[in-house]
Amino acid sequence: MRIRMLTAVGGTLLSFAATTFADEGMWPLNHLPREQLESKYSFEPSDAWVDHVRRSCVRVGAGGSASFVSPDGLLMTNHHVASDYISDLSDETHDYMKNGFYAATREDELKIPNAELNVLMSIEPVTDKVNAKVTPDLSPSEAQAARKKAKAEIEKEAKERTGLTPEIVELYHGARFDLYLYKRYTDVRLVFAPESAIAFFGGDLENFEYPRYNLDITFLRAYEDGQPAKTPDYLKWSTTGPKDGEMTLIAGHPGRTQRLFTVEHLTFLRDVHVPLILNAYNQREVALNQFCGRSPEHKRIGTDDLFGIQNGRKAYNGILEGLIDRQLMGTKEASQEALVKFINGDPARKKKYGSAHAELARALEQYRSYYPEYFLLANRRTSLCQQFSIALKLVQSAEERKKADGERLEEYRDANLPSLELGLFSEAPIYDTLEQFRLADGMIRMARVLGGGHRAVKSALGGIDATGRAAAILSGCKLKDVAYRKKLYEGGSTAIAESDDTMIRFAREMDPIIREIRKRYEDGYESTETEVYAKIAQALFEMHGDKVYPDATFTLRLSIGAVSGYEEPSRKVQAMTTLRGLYKLSTQKENQPPYQLPARWVDRKDKLDLSVPFNFVCTNDIIGGNSGSPIFNRNAELVGIVFDGNIYSLVWDFQFDQKRARAVGVHSRAIIETLRKIYDANALVKEIVGS
Repeated sequence: MRIRMLTAVGGTLLSFAATTFADEGMWPLNHLPREQLESKYSFEPSDAWVDHVRRSCVRVGAGGSASFVSPDGLLMTNHHVASDYISDLSDETHDYMKNGFYAATREDELKIPNAELNVLMSIEPVTDKVNAKVTPDLSPSEAQAARKKAKAEIEKEAKERTGLTPEIVELYHGARFDLYLYKRYTDVRLVFAPESAIAFFGGDLENFEYPRYNLDITFLRAYEDGQPAKTPDYLKWSTTGPKDGEMTLIAGHPGRTQRLFTVEHLTFLRDVHVPLILNAYNQREVALNQFCGRSPEHKRIGTDDLFGIQNGRKAYNGILEGLIDRQLMGTKEASQEALVKFINGDPARKKKYGSAHAELARALEQYRSYYPEYFLLANRRTSLCQQFSIALKLVQSAEERKKADGERLEEYRDANLPSLELGLFSEAPIYDTLEQFRLADGMIRMARVLGGGHRAVKSALGGIDATGRAAAILSGCKLKDVAYRKKLYEGGSTAIAESDDTMIRFAREMDPIIREIRKRYEDGYESTETEVYAKIAQALFEMHGDKVYPDATFTLRLSIGAVSGYEEPSRKVQAMTTLRGLYKLSTQKENQPPYQLPARWVDRKDKLDLSVPFNFVCTNDIIGGNSGSPIFNRNAELVGIVFDGNIYSLVWDFQFDQKRARAVGVHSRAIIETLRKIYDANALVKEIVGS
C-alpha cells in the first residue's frame, strides 16, 4: 500500500511538508492536526479519546497493524498480515490457508508459535537526552555513536522503570526523538481466518486495483498468563458502517515513507535502489512459480512467499513509475528550490542549514559505489534462507552480547533481545525443500549482481553450483532443532566456535564481510544522512511551523479522510462495492482461479443480503504497514479495516494526492453478514457486536 499529495504554499507546490488542504498526513498521536480536524470536520478529539484509540490499536509483528474489538483480547487484522501465522499452524492434513479456520470456543483457539503484538502505552520526548553528548567538534560517525549509546541507556532505564518494552523512535530522519513504551503480548492465538481464495479474491490480477471484493480479515486473541487478556480499551463495532462522504479515521503503523527526501535522494532510489529490488523480486517470482508448480505440497508451503513477492513487485513497479514521472519529480524540484531559497534568504539560516543538500548529495554519490553489496549482504532485509538468518543471529549475538549495551549493533541491545529470542526459538515449521530453494536462489542472485569474483560470492558458493552448495550446507545443518539453537545461544561464543553445524560455519564465514559493509554504511552514509536530514527538518520547521508531519516509521499514526469515490478518464468509480458485485465478477470469470469462490460461498449465496456493502475506498493517507489498521468514526466505532491502496496510491511513498488515490477497506457490515451466514461464527459475532 502506498499514497500521495500536492500542497500549495505561496504559489509553489510543496510535497515535503505542510498539509494546508485535503487529507494529507500520517500524524503521531502526540502531534495531531487539531486545527485541520476542527476546521474541515468540526471534530475536536479529547485527550481521553486519543488515549482510548492509542490503547485500542496494535502493532503486529514486524509489518502490520490491528485493533482490539472486544474487552477479552480479541483483535482483528488482515488475512495477509496473519498469513505467516496461519501457514505456520497448517500442515499437510490441515491447510488453514486454503480451507480457513474457526474456533467456535476458546478452547479451540490455536496458539501461534512466534507471534508478537505491541500496544503503545505512552510517548515521551527524549531529543535532548539523545543529543546530550553530541558536540559540534564530533564527526558525523562519532556523533552517531554518541546517540546510539545514549539511546541504549535511555531504553534500559525505561525498561527497568516501567517494565514495558521501550523503543526510541527517530522522527524527521533524526531531527527529533521520542521514547515509545509498549505493552507486549507473545501468547497469541488464531480465532478465525477465511479461505485465502476469498481473502485474496482476484489474486495478483486485482492487487492494488479497484473495485475490489476481498474478505481480507483474520481474528486473533491476545492471552496473558494462559487467559484471554483484559483489554478494556477496544473499538466498539459499528453495525451500520460508513456512508459515502462520511469522515473516516485510520490509526495504524505505516512502515516507511520518503516524503522528506531530497531530489538527489529520490534520484538515487530511482536509479539504484528500486531497480535492485525489482531485479530481486523478478528473479524470485519466476523461481517461486516453478517451485510451486512441482507438487501440491510445494504449492502449499511456497504460496505465501509467492504472494508476498508478487505484491512487492507490483508495488515497486508503481513506485518506479512515480519516480520517472516528470510531473512528480518536477514538483519535488520546485519544493526543494523553495526551501533552499528560504534557507539562503537569511544569513543565520544559511550558516546553519545551507550546506545540507550538498553534503547529502556527496554522501549519496559515495554510497552508490557499494550499495549493491549493502543491499544484498547487510541491510537486514535480505536473507538467503530462514536457517541462515537464524545462524547469523546466533553468530552475531554471541559476539554482541559480550559488549557494553550501548556499543552493540542495534538489534542486539538489551531492549531488543526479547523479540530476537522469540524469533530464534520459534517452533514454527521449517521446510527442507523451501529452504534449499531459497538458499540456492539467494546465492544465484548474489552472483548475478556482485559477480562471481566477489569475496562474498566465493564464500557463499564454495567453488560449486548453487544448488549443490545449498544442499551441502543444509545437509549438515541442525538448526531446525530449537533445543540446539538454545544451546548455542546460551553457550555464547565458545559454543559457536566449537559447533560443527554447517550453517553456523557458513554464517561465521559471511559475518566478517557483512559487518565490514555494514560498518561502512553506518559510518560513511547513515551518520551523514542523520545529520543532514536533521538540518533540513529544522529548516522546514522554521518555514512551516508545526504543520510538518514526520515520515512514517512503523509507529502509531492517525490519518484523516472521508469515504469518496473518484473519476477515471473513462468511468466514475463508486466508493463502495457490494456482495452482489462479488458474485457477478466471479460469474463473468467463469468461477475460475483466481476468481473461484470457496464452496461454502457458492452453497450459501441465497442466505446473504447481496446489497450489503463489501469493500470501500476513502481518502485517508496510508502506506505499507497500515494493512490491518482499523477504520473508525469520530465516536471511535469501527466501520472497516484497511487492506490495500488502489493503483494510484503507489506513489504515496513520496507524495500524496487524493484526486484518484485511495485507501481500500472491508466494510464492517460485510464482515458481520458473512461471519453469520457463510461461516456460522455466531459466538464470534456476539463477542464483536455485543448481542
